[in-house]
Amino acid sequence: MAPVTSLSDSVQQQLTSAISATLPEATADPLLRRSDRADFQANGILALAKKAKSNPRELATQVVSQIVTGDVIKDIEVSGPGFLNITITDKAITENLAARYADTDRLGVPRPERAGTTVIDYAQPNVAKEMHVGHLRSAVIGDALVQLLEFAGETVVRRHHIGDWGTQFGMLIQYLDEHPHELDHKAAEVTGEEAMSNLDRLYKSARKLFDSDEEFKTRARRRVVDLQAGEPHTLATWQKFVDESKIYFFSVFEKLDMEVRDPDIVGESGYNDMLDETCRLLEESGVAVRSEGALCVFFDDVKGPDGKPVPLIVKKSDGGYGYAATDLSAIRDRVFNLKANTLLYVVDARQSLHFKMVFETARRAGWLNDDVTAVQLAFGTVLGKDGKPFKTREGETVKLVDLLDEAVDRATTVVREKAEKVGLSEQEIEENGQYVGIGAVKYADLSTSAVRDYKFDLDQMVSLSGDTSVYLQYAYARIQSILRKAGDARPAAHPELALAPAERALGLHLDRFGETVLEVASAYEPHKMAAYLYQLATLLTTFYDQCPVLKAETPEQVANRLFLVDLTARTLQRGMALLGIRTPERL
Repeated sequence: MAPVTSLSDSVQQQLTSAISATLPEATADPLLRRSDRADFQANGILALAKKAKSNPRELATQVVSQIVTGDVIKDIEVSGPGFLNITITDKAITENLAARYADTDRLGVPRPERAGTTVIDYAQPNVAKEMHVGHLRSAVIGDALVQLLEFAGETVVRRHHIGDWGTQFGMLIQYLDEHPHELDHKAAEVTGEEAMSNLDRLYKSARKLFDSDEEFKTRARRRVVDLQAGEPHTLATWQKFVDESKIYFFSVFEKLDMEVRDPDIVGESGYNDMLDETCRLLEESGVAVRSEGALCVFFDDVKGPDGKPVPLIVKKSDGGYGYAATDLSAIRDRVFNLKANTLLYVVDARQSLHFKMVFETARRAGWLNDDVTAVQLAFGTVLGKDGKPFKTREGETVKLVDLLDEAVDRATTVVREKAEKVGLSEQEIEENGQYVGIGAVKYADLSTSAVRDYKFDLDQMVSLSGDTSVYLQYAYARIQSILRKAGDARPAAHPELALAPAERALGLHLDRFGETVLEVASAYEPHKMAAYLYQLATLLTTFYDQCPVLKAETPEQVANRLFLVDLTARTLQRGMALLGIRTPERL
């Protein structure tokens, strides 16, 4: 199917032509905004009038005289100091929506003529450690961006940069060798969450000994050298940790209803063979210099409390490699091997300085430039109801699996309360409880701008009212119920029919779906997709209140309103899927 030009784009094209005819020297691309009456206004006139040193209202009147009303524009008038109020014809709204309706896969959303390749780094758990609430945002935001970018036409390469290398593994392996009884035979046989709980317990014990016993610390560091050298026993034990951790990771991501594929997991260890060359290239080019035995990169604008420069340490004075060496090697791999145009990192805001320094280093080395860019989508913290970092009552970090299980339990209770009225089976109740619970967690995260902190409040998240995923899911299910009750009546567009105000408002918002998808994908702002969908569901509620569907006055009006609600359902379903949220048919 051919992409559908949105009505706002059609109007803008006419406005641009009219302005060019009025002011041939103008190169303006007027900005459009929507009023509460779902009309369109051009606020570019004021800026143009200032440049042309003319009266804005007079200029607006001249522009209006150049516009032909009829097929798309029903009426245009000048208001205020020079705003243009533009009313779209009912016929144009219905015809545009009919074209979107015919495109069942993409709803008329265009693909860019020149798509690029984006490598997105997200969902970065650590081997031998349980995932906690702090891992939620990177996974949820990253997965939504993958869906949005792919739908917008971008080639997306997923990368999960798991923590699977370094001092902590020498520490853990050495501790296990010295305390084999702490991983008994029964524990060695379990997998998934229970196995990861055992590993996490061992890690905490090893860390406690590492911090308190200098002799153990020395032995653990020697074990790191063995690991880096590929000593068979050490490497085999490390591989077991990695394999067991992956089984656990997959189980958590499955709870989150996310696809994570093994080839996409390229952790810190995946770049080991590149570290030495990365350091050599940086030093030979003069980007990195030796300072007190370490290989460092300095920045004029990064200084410590004492006013002295704080460097990015690429290689430590003892010969060990820092995180910077791994991250810079990953950039080289993604740019030169994966041929990426954009590197997108969904990483905690607390690491912003590190990535600022890493990206600047890569630019100085020539690995990043005007054609290849790196962006950190920094995200805020998950807070409890009290506005403080989310913890258990004992002050411990909340396990991610516990949080997800509780969300599903709460949602299942909500679904069960309405199950008898809808006629849901026990299997449907449990399945919908999963969809609603996980959807609630994702939507609460995604409906907030990534850079902001947000409060984790399950009571609010599973509420049937307000800006929640449940509200959107019920809107979709309600439409499905209407379509099932329609009998022989079928959705069909009737452009000849006049539209009620609520129909116009709903239709104009539906027509904005394509431009919203592309705006959200290009700016990496999934919260704006959530806002679009919430407004769509709100307009649908107003439409229900004011416009009977199955009891409309004529068969043509019934068909046209069924067409409107069916397109609304398809848009809700597609939009929610782009956020990684499912929409049950009955709820």
